[in-house]
Amino acid sequence: MRTLILLRHAHAEPADAGQADVDRALSAEGLAEAEAAGAWLAAQALVPDRVLCSPARRTRETLEAVMRGIGFVEQRLVDGIYEATAGALAELVDEHHEVERLMLVGHNPGLERLAALMHSGQSGDYRGMPPGSVVVLHFPTDAVVEPGVATLSAFWWP
Repeated sequence: MRTLILLRHAHAEPADAGQADVDRALSAEGLAEAEAAGAWLAAQALVPDRVLCSPARRTRETLEAVMRGIGFVEQRLVDGIYEATAGALAELVDEHHEVERLMLVGHNPGLERLAALMHSGQSGDYRGMPPGSVVVLHFPTDAVVEPGVATLSAFWWP
């Protein structure tokens, strides 16, 4: 079985005047949420083999705080995660089919729609992923990422 861990970035500060959305930092609340997510992942022994992270500042800061709880893991910044659709994220997961335990750190609505698509088969059948939340999906090692292929094993939020 392969495991896909989806981590939505934690709460971020609102953008300052003229500040680009990708440059928004985590808030103090967000930092606490990210640290709690790291502690939860460590307690569940859910340490990824590889992490693919959006280049947005809030996702990078979320990942840094999570890694304080789980330890260092291989990580790659992937521009395509920022504003990605569920389909684009599914293709990205498929590109890393050799990774047994993969984590994506990104944004909504892409992450929550990917979770719904893989679990229920419909991207419109999503319930939402609060900031700092984690979804854990399992699917067969040789399976292509497609609608309904995964089993939802955990949904955690701070």
